[in-house]
Amino acid sequence: MRVAVVGGTGPFGRALARRLHEAGVQVVVGSRDAQRAQDAAAEFGGGGAENGDAVRGVDLVVLAVDADAAVDTARTLRDAIGATPTLCVASELVSQTPSLAEQVAEILEGPVAAGLHTVAARTVGAEQDTLVCGDDDASKSLALEVAAHAVAGRAIDAGPLKNARALEGLTGVIVAVNKRHKAHAGVKLTGLH
Repeated sequence: MRVAVVGGTGPFGRALARRLHEAGVQVVVGSRDAQRAQDAAAEFGGGGAENGDAVRGVDLVVLAVDADAAVDTARTLRDAIGATPTLCVASELVSQTPSLAEQVAEILEGPVAAGLHTVAARTVGAEQDTLVCGDDDASKSLALEVAAHAVAGRAIDAGPLKNARALEGLTGVIVAVNKRHKAHAGVKLTGLH
């Protein structure tokens, strides 16, 4: 599998790109600045390119930019992404309707999944679960595969894309718990087989 991590020079994108590379996934780090992308990718032996070049010819695009840049980045990369499935990991600290992932889905031609909202840069690879939602089964399956590499726990199908509203809102909850308890907590679901 070949995955582009747009925003791969930021803390979360960099941690995710490294983790995916270690799991044997071919990773292309994307950035607005090609040299920054190449420098970040060189840290783990991956490839780097300007965002528009990074998303071409991949199986999945991970939109790992900050929440305030997600919609504009999707708009800018719409033609380059084309029909390629996209996993949007951006989230606001409060729930919103429509979710960022739903807004991105309105812009992009290909299917969009949402996930990894409870995973922080420091907890990539930690023993925790992650949730992924989306409407297209094939692209959600790709997103679940990538998400499974991001954590030591499970990647769990959380239903249709409209559930991104709740998933994105979990980010604020996890941030509040971690601040209050000076921790790096994640989510672990029980009762699943």
